Amino acid sequence: MIAYVKGELILVAEDGVIVEASGLGYDIKMPLSSLSNLPRIGNIVTIYTYLYVREDNVGLFGFLTREDLNIFKLLITVNGIGPKGALGILSSITPDDLRFAVLSEDTKTIAKAPGIGAKTAGKLIIELKDKLKLSDAFEERLAKNLGGDLPNKNEGNAIYEIRKEGIEALTALGYSGAEAAKAIGAVEIKEDMTVEDVLKLSLKNLNFL
Repeated sequence: MIAYVKGELILVAEDGVIVEASGLGYDIKMPLSSLSNLPRIGNIVTIYTYLYVREDNVGLFGFLTREDLNIFKLLITVNGIGPKGALGILSSITPDDLRFAVLSEDTKTIAKAPGIGAKTAGKLIIELKDKLKLSDAFEERLAKNLGGDLPNKNEGNAIYEIRKEGIEALTALGYSGAEAAKAIGAVEIKEDMTVEDVLKLSLKNLNFL
């Protein structure tokens, strides 16, 4: 198993990259969501990888974070979705937004991916919802918003419930689950805040999404 490849970024193509490490060139397939965040050619990169091996097919798939790699691994456990299908999904929906879409049962957002209809999106949600946690999804979103500094994992249940109720309220207003989760996730919630306070700030965020 190749856990990751660290080396010089040699080439960026439409569906992946070539990274040179220890004199070897690794052809790694990546989703657009990862390709768009790569540094310039010539820089050193670390790509977290999954080696897919079948009798008639061998491929190396890569991502910029372990968390995104884990989402890919979960996707390929869904019946009918292989590595190429999973890459197609993650090229249309960022791993971050996919987490929220699954947890909020937002079939509309997931069905935007090529080859994924409402029926497959529904099946994907059913099979993955219990494997993802809303608290973990918020941590990932906030970590990215804060430049990599993870929030306190011992966050109180009250704040967690406010976030959850906030998402439910925004989806009731007609926003997609992914939009609602993104807006709520951008709000710094304090213990003395009410759901109404969070909703007001979230609605301001939605004007800039």
